[in-house]
Order: sequence, then C-alpha cells, then structure tokens
Amino acid sequence: MYLNTPPRRTIRLTRRGRLALIATGAVVAGTAVAVPLLSLENGEEARPTSLVIPEGWRAGQVYDAVDKALALPAGSTKGAIAKAGLKLPNDAEGNPEGYLFPATYPLEQGGRKATPESLLAYMVETADKKFNGAPVAAGAQRNAMNVYQAVTIASIVQAEAASKADMGKVARVVFNRLERGMPLQMDSTLNYALNRSTLRTNAADTRIDSPYNSYTRMGLPPTPIDNPGEDAMRAAISPTPGDWLYFVTVKPGDTRFTADFAEHQRNVAEFNARHRSASPAR
Repeated sequence: MYLNTPPRRTIRLTRRGRLALIATGAVVAGTAVAVPLLSLENGEEARPTSLVIPEGWRAGQVYDAVDKALALPAGSTKGAIAKAGLKLPNDAEGNPEGYLFPATYPLEQGGRKATPESLLAYMVETADKKFNGAPVAAGAQRNAMNVYQAVTIASIVQAEAASKADMGKVARVVFNRLERGMPLQMDSTLNYALNRSTLRTNAADTRIDSPYNSYTRMGLPPTPIDNPGEDAMRAAISPTPGDWLYFVTVKPGDTRFTADFAEHQRNVAEFNARHRSASPAR
C-alpha cells in the first residue's frame, strides 16, 4: 500500500540522491579485503596477529578476510559456518549477517591459533553481548520491534548514513516510511541483492525479483544487509525525532532531510547539477 507516495520511478530515498534514471557510481563501505603482511629483516613475511573487521562489512567480506588472515583457501570460512555452532537468533535461520560484530580479533590466544569456527563464534558472541543487553532490548521494545529487526534497521543506517551525525535521522526516515506504509526504496538493499559494491541504479535494477528489493517489497529486508557497529545500533533504537521521508547528500557534509517531496526534488536537482559540473567532459 502506498500512502501519499509519488510514483516509484521518481522517488530516490538514498543519501546519494539520484533520480531513478540518473545513474552515478557509489562506493559502499568495505570494498577490497586487505590483510597486510609484515616484512622481516631476513626477507620473510610474518602473518598479522589480529584481524580488523570494519563497520558495515558484509558477511562475504568477513569470510574473505578470515580466509586471508589465516592463509586458507578461498571459501574455507564460509564453508565452516555449519559446524561453527553459532548462537544466532531464531529469526536469522542460520545466517550470521548482522552478527559478525565489527571489532579487532586476535589470531592467536593462549598459544592456540584461531580457526574460522573460533573467529566466527567470537564475532557472534561479541554481537550478542552488544545487542542483547538491557538498553538495546528495551529500545527495540520501545519501538515495537524485536532485536533482530533493530539490527536490520541498524545495518541500513550503517550503509546509508553519510556520517555518524546523520545516523539518527536516517533511522527516523526508515521508521517514518514503515509507519506510513511506504516502501523503503533504499539503494543499499538493492546493492546487497545484486551483490556488488558499486551500483549504477537504473529502472531495471529497481524491478529485480528479490526479497531485498525495497523498491517493490514492503517492510524491512529479511535479514540485515551488513554488520553494523554500535553507533548505528544506537540510532536504530533511538532515532532522532522528526517527520523526514527523504534525504540526499548534496555534497560532502551537506545531507538534507525533508518531509516534502518537492523540496527533495530540488535537493536532488542540485545534487545532479553538481555532479554534472564535476564530471569530465567527454
């Protein structure tokens, strides 16, 4: 159901602010996975002693990073999920997306080297401690949702917010749209569905058959779309008060939120004008 909602082809609910048929490239948090090696005086290379998981990485990026950090064949960590005994919420149905908590993890403890199973379990245990405490549980309940739904909203906030300061407002846009029966129409969910880190959105993209297509599907995606940090989680359970339905980052440091579609169109037009003037002539 759409309430007071302009046609989907004209709405762009994303900080990148493109109109549906105006495509620009956007780099999403966490692209290439790099695990640095340390050079020793004798020319040998020492493996790293810890693994850093940035906020906003998807599960696939985490798996690749663990494989590289432990010098394992590609796909080893993903294949270890079933036997890792991860203590995930029932709603996750065995999918750890959203619960591979961003932090720094040691690759050896007490003389024992980490394994894919131990690292994944450590990440999920850390997420459980962060997400299942009283503040988060109470915040989720206060907003009429469970913790898993809160993590899902936090993952969208993590992907969409241009800065920490914008996170609460982005979360409020999500809530306002859900409450009004409007589709979320987030590029970040499309990006997840298409499994790519750079996205040129076009009309065909917004029609793909996927439960993560928030242009055609109502409500939240079925799972988180990345692994959010604490700031995004706080925003998800305590969104900034406001009536905003749209937002666009016109330029770095200038994200504009509004409840008025005409105003949003003007902001998007300014964004596109800046983009065209900054693009090299062909």
